[in-house]
Amino acid sequence: MAFSKVLQPGIERSFAYRSATASVLGTVRAITRADWQGMEHLPSGGCVVAANHISYADPFAVAQFLLDNGHPPFFLAKDSLFRIPVLGRWFAATGQVPVHRGTGRAASAYAEACAAVRAGRTIVVMPEATITKDPDLWPMRAKSGVVRIALATGCPLVPLGQWGAQELVPRGSTRLRPWPRKTIHMRVGPPVDLADLAAGTVTRDDLVAAGDRVMDAITGLVAEIRGETPPSGRWDPALGRRVPAHLEEQP
Repeated sequence: MAFSKVLQPGIERSFAYRSATASVLGTVRAITRADWQGMEHLPSGGCVVAANHISYADPFAVAQFLLDNGHPPFFLAKDSLFRIPVLGRWFAATGQVPVHRGTGRAASAYAEACAAVRAGRTIVVMPEATITKDPDLWPMRAKSGVVRIALATGCPLVPLGQWGAQELVPRGSTRLRPWPRKTIHMRVGPPVDLADLAAGTVTRDDLVAAGDRVMDAITGLVAEIRGETPPSGRWDPALGRRVPAHLEEQP
């Protein structure tokens, strides 16, 4: 059973989608400056874009970036957002995909995302599944969903590093701070190579390693934007501390 309109033919040309994106574009353009690089890595056809998550504002910044580069985005988003008055209707009408965590419907988002990619759409996933808890806003460890979608569909998995939205809406806040005008930085890298996992059985350890590969790519892009060297470890929200990026540590 489908829970969103992401597979509805022409959804990106519907009045709901066009009015929503016009609002996003108009607002984001008015209060930000764009510093974008790496757009040549965005493929034609269906793909998964994996981005770091630093602010409640960054989905709107990512949406503007992808829309302006010919990739109408469809986000995997927490189902709680779909229950917010007005905004929830907007999310549903534009075909965004609800993620029902911890319920019997949790698999529906994965199935819909795979079907949407096969239909040529751009699915956006923030693999951390929440705003980063890293004290210095570096990317955290990844959930497995983004890798599973890419492996199931064979689509390009494109890393996107972003920076600047946390100045627009700081972490832990919902208050917009539009002035002075902020610069939003976007860097796209080459698709993450998952060819070694494309055939045969993929284990949990394989998914963890592939998730590290994705987050390595994103972290490298963020480091380029920030002009800084990232920490040697990666924040694990389950442990509340940084752990070696390529090792599964027990508490």
